[in-house]
Amino acid sequence: MTPLSREAIAARLAQDIEEGWHVNLGIGMPEGVANFLPEGRDILLHSENGILGMGPTPPEGQEDPTLVNAGKKPITMLQGASIFDHAMSFGLVRGGHLQLCVLGGYQVAQNGDLANWSRDHGDPIASVGGAMDLAVGAQRIWVMMQHNSKDGAPRILENCTFPLTGSGCVKRVYTDLAVIEVTPEGFLVTEMIDGMTPEELQNRSAAPLRFAEGCGVMPDMTRAA
Repeated sequence: MTPLSREAIAARLAQDIEEGWHVNLGIGMPEGVANFLPEGRDILLHSENGILGMGPTPPEGQEDPTLVNAGKKPITMLQGASIFDHAMSFGLVRGGHLQLCVLGGYQVAQNGDLANWSRDHGDPIASVGGAMDLAVGAQRIWVMMQHNSKDGAPRILENCTFPLTGSGCVKRVYTDLAVIEVTPEGFLVTEMIDGMTPEELQNRSAAPLRFAEGCGVMPDMTRAA
């Protein structure tokens, strides 16, 4: 049993983004989703610093220092992409015009609460960035994260123990072990990686899990490619 890589989580999530959606990709792991969007599917990627129509990461050596996303990572732009100021960008967010935002996470609670921000080491001022706006402004929030922290602590919880980014906002979670829906009855596992058992996934989680009838195998889309 091999947990999925960050790239494989991004590739799996990208398959579920629907035609015509306007999508914000959060800083960190979600940025990789841009590299795996299904070919021919009309999806517009948004960045808080004022871009609609981002493309995949540029090839090494072909980066343009004037084209970066909100995480200051090099990007490309699709034909017809738009550039605008922060006021317009957050108007899109707060006006509910994004069908989806993909955020990284430290913890997700069974009611959809999300904790995904931290203070830089030595920085006395907390900085949550635009995640709070996205958590309440986007029509749906999907989270991608490792199922457990580096020390093995569960990130799927009954209640978050870290400061919240948003309350009850998460609709779906993609981890290196499973795809999990957030429902009114709690967590519902719809896919698990090959070799994972329900008992083991439950042992690596700190909230009750239900398993969908016919729970599928979470594929490694990067290996298939």
